[in-house]
Amino acid sequence: MHVPACLLPGPRPISRVRPPEPEFSMQDRPLLQDLFQAAVEAAQPARAIAGNLPERPPGRTLVIGAGKASAQMARAFEAAWDGPLEGLVITRYGYGAPCERIEVAEAAHPVPDAAGEAATRRLVDRLAGLGPDDLVVALISGGGSALLAAPAPGMSLADEQAVNTALLASGAPIGVMNAIRNQLSRVKGGRLAALASPARLVTLVVSDVPGDDPSVVASGPTIPQAVTRAEARELVRIYGIDLPPAARAVLAGDANPAPRPDDPRFAGNEVRVIASAALSLEAAAAAAAARGLPAAILSDAVEGEARDVARVHAALAREVARRNRPFTRPVVLLSGGETTVTLRGRGRGGRNGEFLLGFAAAIDGVAGVTALAADTDGIDGSEANAGAFADGSSARRLRAAGIDPLAALADNDAYGAFEAVGDLFFTGPTGTNVNDFRAIVIR
Repeated sequence: MHVPACLLPGPRPISRVRPPEPEFSMQDRPLLQDLFQAAVEAAQPARAIAGNLPERPPGRTLVIGAGKASAQMARAFEAAWDGPLEGLVITRYGYGAPCERIEVAEAAHPVPDAAGEAATRRLVDRLAGLGPDDLVVALISGGGSALLAAPAPGMSLADEQAVNTALLASGAPIGVMNAIRNQLSRVKGGRLAALASPARLVTLVVSDVPGDDPSVVASGPTIPQAVTRAEARELVRIYGIDLPPAARAVLAGDANPAPRPDDPRFAGNEVRVIASAALSLEAAAAAAAARGLPAAILSDAVEGEARDVARVHAALAREVARRNRPFTRPVVLLSGGETTVTLRGRGRGGRNGEFLLGFAAAIDGVAGVTALAADTDGIDGSEANAGAFADGSSARRLRAAGIDPLAALADNDAYGAFEAVGDLFFTGPTGTNVNDFRAIVIR
């Protein structure tokens, strides 16, 4: 039915009276910490694994895995499994968990080391001699790319270390980095699954990648990708990644090809994503609602340069704080995903700190806004903090401490900046990893 334009409701009159703005305060820190904790608890392996146990095999059960959550996943699997099992998982130093039947090895992250290379060799050895009556359970989580250290033929561990260092400095998205990594490895890109054949393989994934594509998590050691070697070479060119000569030689050749997704050896394999950023953000939103604060999930798959993503989030926060649009305050804005940092300076800090430093500079002087950005694994980059807090007074307080926020951002020194004003956020290892968590409270 056509409605005459004269009968349509017109725009609401703009109110010229604004409520008083809240004072600068970090009073919402406890709330932000609670929301982070809710997100982390929703991604705990113990909650997810019990409901995703595979059928018991007539033969052996072998557990393998790699990632920052792999030890906690192994512990949860042991507790839930009512039959015999054995295995080996590799996790980051300090992320181990006590297991009785599954060996837990620790190694370096984000740049691999000799301990990771040795543990990967032992893991591969355990896959020898399996038959069709056997079951392999792969426990995969973020961080496994570095922890599964097995350079391609013609490359050394030093070459693999140089590859990781170059990728981390490039600012390339995680999907791009892992597409390149799985061409330069003996175990990534589905190669572990090929080694496990003809055993039945079930992969349980704690996803830390935007979009939750399981073939991208930890460079997909048990899940082949469709990316070709030629496409990997093109990605190296597009992102200007400075690979060592041995890695360039591997990419230029056709030896050690990654298996294709239609390889018949993978026909009976099964993949289950048991924890993800989407589920964690929903848990945080529910925790906010339980405290009387509505929450809006912006996205669980945010990518891009951390400082650029920060400016977008800050613009939205300013709009809400000053004009009550597109959300009405009070409100909590939540987002996840994985930003990147292109290294330009010599400072310290990870992508969440970089995001928050850019955010602090962009909301300088805006009252009623408090934010937390942190990595759900408890470690932001290479430092010991999970992330940091910021509000509209952060830039002023940084200047009072003798730090120019924009200069610190240019030097990639978010850690040093937030350390100076006591705004770092520490949790220690959380036992899981579903990547970035960002929460912005606007009152």
